Amino acid sequence: MNYWLKNISPQGKPEKIGLTKLAWLGDSVWELHQRIRHVHIPLKSKELHLSVVNEVKAQAQADSLHEIQHLLNAFELDLIRRARNKTKRFPKSIDPSIYSQATSFETLIGWLFLKDPKRLAIIFDYLDLK
Repeated sequence: MNYWLKNISPQGKPEKIGLTKLAWLGDSVWELHQRIRHVHIPLKSKELHLSVVNEVKAQAQADSLHEIQHLLNAFELDLIRRARNKTKRFPKSIDPSIYSQATSFETLIGWLFLKDPKRLAIIFDYLDLK
């Protein structure tokens, strides 16, 4: 399922990109991944949209972060810690701790997309099996 990631070469230097921008990128990568997962499901557009939204909302991202934490190395754990602590503004409709965990997950996805797409594919494969 993650063939598209396995063929991408590392791009640029994510260490020169701020955590907020990495989260912004990671959010896009995660949504694209979910859309690719859902595209072959025989549903109408609205149902596909709602299925993907359910996977990319903050609670689902926080849950995904919990699922993979035992797979992460020390650098990745530090990255998510820094991203979690960087989050200062929260939507009123969501628990701040859930939102900061989701932002941490997005930051990790953005980092891995630029730095190590093959590792990101492994993590996505793991999450897809859950």
